[in-house]
Amino acid sequence: MRRFVPFLLAALLAPAPAFAAHYIMYVGSYTAGTSKGIYAWTFDSKDGRIAPLGLMAEAPQAAHLWIAPNGKTLYSVNWETAGGVSAYRIDPRTGALSFLNKTSSHGAQPNQVVVDPSGRVAVTVNYTNGSLAAYRLEPDGKLGEAFYVDQHTGKPLSSKQPGPKQHGIQFSKDNKFMFIADLGLDRVYSYHFDAKTPLLTPCETPYVNTHAGAGPRRVQMSPDGKFLYVDHETDSEVGVYTIDGCTLKEIQVTGTVPEDAKAHNTTAEIIISADGHHLYIGNRGHDSVAVFAIDPKSGMLSDRENVPSGGRTPRNIRFDPSGNWFFAANENGGNVTEFKVDKKSGHVTATGVTGEINTPGGMYFLELK
Repeated sequence: MRRFVPFLLAALLAPAPAFAAHYIMYVGSYTAGTSKGIYAWTFDSKDGRIAPLGLMAEAPQAAHLWIAPNGKTLYSVNWETAGGVSAYRIDPRTGALSFLNKTSSHGAQPNQVVVDPSGRVAVTVNYTNGSLAAYRLEPDGKLGEAFYVDQHTGKPLSSKQPGPKQHGIQFSKDNKFMFIADLGLDRVYSYHFDAKTPLLTPCETPYVNTHAGAGPRRVQMSPDGKFLYVDHETDSEVGVYTIDGCTLKEIQVTGTVPEDAKAHNTTAEIIISADGHHLYIGNRGHDSVAVFAIDPKSGMLSDRENVPSGGRTPRNIRFDPSGNWFFAANENGGNVTEFKVDKKSGHVTATGVTGEINTPGGMYFLELK
């Protein structure tokens, strides 16, 4: 197995070498242990090689990352009791990060930050108290003050759930709607969205319920915008919804681990291949990646396989921009593992390439200029 140990970023202070890699892979981390923030590797999409760049930015509890559509700014949540969201300018030549600003998440322990397709607005959701905040993005990439804050309220459908705990964000393909998963209320919320104003308003039917105790966590939309997929953290399932504007209708629920699985399991991240043919979900406990085929007409899922994630507790999974490679960030395995993707079958095969990092979280790729 090939292993690469991160070194400090001092080399980037000197004239940058000509990278053979085409991309930089950023990985955020939880910082209660030895990790200090956001790390990076160069990545060659032709042969899958990675090489460490080390610590790119010291950042407390950098659990989830997102890069603006123009590639100039990286955003990170700060998964703290006094939650925050931070912005960093990206050096297009080296990938180095320069701190821009940090603002309140208007809640505790924000767990995802997403920038809308136009690049005008960033939204974060807070796990502990179930609130969300939306920010106008300044021309230089800085986070403006929140123009919208929403606190979810309600009684849980099941004693399994503790109350409002927002967890996942998805903008519609036409950028007119936004969907939010609330794990603690067993709901998927819908909002009208206007990036230019900017403006967020709850839809006429503000949410749909999952079944009691499901724990909806993350959301992904099919490339054609017709279907929404929501993984159920508590019950290790995935739900499929049809989309009609901001109206959702559940059409399927299926499990993410084999029926004879013994270990206690919770789901984590959910992603869809660029062609819309396959869906993947990380299983924490079973320590696998569930692979499903998607029927493009009906949106329905067919179970294909569960592939070992190469470490413990795969919290985040992501494709590289080419779609030929797949990565799993194993939070309690201390590594990021690489897989080769068979686009026809959806199968992923471990390559043996591993990046070592304590308690990894979110991942994001950037093309080098």
